[in-house]
Amino acid sequence: MDNLQKKFAPFARRMEAAGLPDIVINTFRYYYDQLLHGQTGFIPENDIEPVESVPDSETFPDSLAQTGQEALPHTVMIKLNGGLGTSMGLDRAKSLLKVKNGLSFLDIIARQALTANIPLVLMNSFATRDDSLALLRQYPDLQRDHIPLDFVQHKVPKVAQADLSPVEWPADPDLEWCPPGHGDIYTALVTSGMLTRLLDAGYRYAFVSNVDNLGAALDPLILGYFVQNDLPFMMEVADRTEIDRKGGHLARRKSDGQLILREAAQCLPDDQPEFQNIQKHKYFNTNNLWLNLPVLKQYLEEHNYLLGLPMIRNSKTVDPRDSTSTPVYHLETAMGAAIAVFEGAGAVRVPRTRFAPVKTTNDLLAVRSDAYLLTEDYRIIQNPARKLGQIVIALDPAVYRLIDEMEARFPYGPPSLLDCQRLTIVGDVRFGREVVLKGQVELINPSGSQQVIQDFAVLEGLYRWD
Repeated sequence: MDNLQKKFAPFARRMEAAGLPDIVINTFRYYYDQLLHGQTGFIPENDIEPVESVPDSETFPDSLAQTGQEALPHTVMIKLNGGLGTSMGLDRAKSLLKVKNGLSFLDIIARQALTANIPLVLMNSFATRDDSLALLRQYPDLQRDHIPLDFVQHKVPKVAQADLSPVEWPADPDLEWCPPGHGDIYTALVTSGMLTRLLDAGYRYAFVSNVDNLGAALDPLILGYFVQNDLPFMMEVADRTEIDRKGGHLARRKSDGQLILREAAQCLPDDQPEFQNIQKHKYFNTNNLWLNLPVLKQYLEEHNYLLGLPMIRNSKTVDPRDSTSTPVYHLETAMGAAIAVFEGAGAVRVPRTRFAPVKTTNDLLAVRSDAYLLTEDYRIIQNPARKLGQIVIALDPAVYRLIDEMEARFPYGPPSLLDCQRLTIVGDVRFGREVVLKGQVELINPSGSQQVIQDFAVLEGLYRWD
């Protein structure tokens, strides 16, 4: 028995006992072999070169929108819906959070799909599936062509860093498992039967994006470009700014000129300054992706259902809430990394409006406010009446990080932010009714006691309670 077979045997037994398909076990073995041989998943700066330019969707001719409209009957929208929003204190699917006009992420996305007259499919986790499907039952017209509304991503064992064995955690055996990253979408499309179902029903194109990115509505213009150029895979990228310095960026592999994606976890410590150089690496991955489904199926069949995405080795502790618990590795992949797999894969620059994720209560407060509008076709856009560009919000995480904490301090909803450029709150501040903020507003309260902004107040500049 060789070393890989011996070391991997307990992983295989654990995964088989959990009922995971052979394709998943073989895929995990592929990455575990890399780990065993000392591979880290790092992409050195010396192996890549920056991408100077990509086609710009804002310059595409209107005729491409017609091409996209003609392709809509063959297009499906897939949303990644595996997250619980635990960073904001949620214990159920983040997509069920009310985000605008009393509608949740999932309500808005369902209505986007109905407006575009295309199927909606979720990639759920076991933790998000039941609640999410219960909400979608309110939209019976989503079901079409006998296509299920979801498929479920897999789980894989965490690896103990000390001896590269399956970690044991009797206090909570569920913590012995982790998701394999959203690169699992390609494997899960196969094992769930979803890929075959879509192809048999005549679907050729899939638009994939994160459920919390409400800027990622299906755009016929971009679909038209993808179809007309017969691309196997396409990534939407946007211009990097200071706030995107730590996000994955587009690059080109020196050895063969292939476009690739480099994530922060794949960057050597010494290369961090270059990784964060937004003048050099100008484009970041929005995680809005376009898949050519027949090409995906053919590639997977020809490669024994192993896409071979670059490995991401994430160092964690087995209990993420306990920094003293056993150190482990999560072996993950990023779905955008498939750009490195398909010869001829492309990238297209899109406006920042197509990247509007809600990751924190800062983002949520902005989107709920009058600085953003929900359009008739259920897109979240910046209010055209706003003249100040994107708003910057920094709420004190000690007070506002969790949803319940934030909502308790804005009991009547967000203040008007239409004319606000920046809002910074340090300490505990509670807002009354119909408060208006203008320009740059700083509310500093180191007193330890909650301060209250009175109803109908108009604030601009610095306010302190010492």
